[in-house]
Amino acid sequence: MFRLSVRTRLTALYGGFFLLAGIVLTVVTYIVVSNELPGPAQYLGDGASVRLGQAIPADTQWAPAEPASTIPMRTSPSPVEQVASAVVTDYRSSTMSTLLVASAIALVITAALAVLFGWFMAGRALRPLHTITSTARRLEAGKLDQRINLDGPSDELKELADTFDSMLDRLAGSFDSQKRFVANASHELRTPLAVQRTLIEVALENPEAGPVLTKLGAHLLQTNERSERLIEGLLILARSDRGLSARTPVRLDKVVRSVVKLTAAQAKEAGVTVETRLRARTVVGDAVLLERLVLNLVSNAISYNVPDGWVSIVIGATPALSVRNSGPNVDGGAVAGLFEPFRRGKPDRTGAADHSGLGLSIVRSVARAHGGEVSGRANPNGGLTVEVRLPA
Repeated sequence: MFRLSVRTRLTALYGGFFLLAGIVLTVVTYIVVSNELPGPAQYLGDGASVRLGQAIPADTQWAPAEPASTIPMRTSPSPVEQVASAVVTDYRSSTMSTLLVASAIALVITAALAVLFGWFMAGRALRPLHTITSTARRLEAGKLDQRINLDGPSDELKELADTFDSMLDRLAGSFDSQKRFVANASHELRTPLAVQRTLIEVALENPEAGPVLTKLGAHLLQTNERSERLIEGLLILARSDRGLSARTPVRLDKVVRSVVKLTAAQAKEAGVTVETRLRARTVVGDAVLLERLVLNLVSNAISYNVPDGWVSIVIGATPALSVRNSGPNVDGGAVAGLFEPFRRGKPDRTGAADHSGLGLSIVRSVARAHGGEVSGRANPNGGLTVEVRLPA
């Protein structure tokens, strides 16, 4: 649907009101001039007729009475009066036509000037709003140092800009507090889990540990590892949701090659073949987060696969990265939900000890932090295709 900008609507409003006022002024001028110009009736002569019922002066000398039918009356103007009437009629018609044409031309010219002037005035009035909009577009979760600092009179726009700056101050303080909380939570949560894992490993190495203790220790160790992965995933998700604090050029193809080598043992154990078609592609962002994005995609593609399956990784111009894998059939309507936290491709959401359910949600968060988007679709023969679009 076609929508006009605020500047265009204001310009049309200014021009419309001016045109309406000009039309009213032209009509009033036309009526006034028409009433003031002399008409043909003024040149027909006052003595042209003596009508029945006219007032007769008192000193009029009366002649002998004659029948009413014999009283002389002039019923038509003289030739001189006819010429004068025609001249006045032509003059009046010419004057009114000239007035109407000149008024119309002047009205069109002034209306065009009014629209042009209204366009510039509307742009000047809306300039602070453009400043607010451009500042808002430059803002990021990790970069809230931009302020409007609008100069000008204390009007509604100045109040709006100051309110926006105050809101940014509160948001910056909130994000700084969140960063400190994430850093402290990372230390406070990882340290007890590391100590717990160490104690479990020491207990399992004890020669006096019986079968029951060994089985319990192995189960606790597996639970501890899953908790560590969950905490690490939550911290990465929180970090990517805050945005990027720094950006550097990153070779995405080199990151993919590194991840493929890192997951080679997992692919071999699962009996999955990994194929790559990579072209040189440089993106600007955080190398650690981009590596985690690729790692989650490749690890999920290997884990949610079938024996003797395959994984295809492609880097092209558009999209930046595509990861496609074989596997069980995936419901197309449920693909969008896989990018939500704690969603897994398997019906059992709690039974997968080697997955936290945050893999694809981290992928989406990292992609958005880099100004990109991620999408997925179910393959006709089973498996999933995930495409990541990142700006070059």
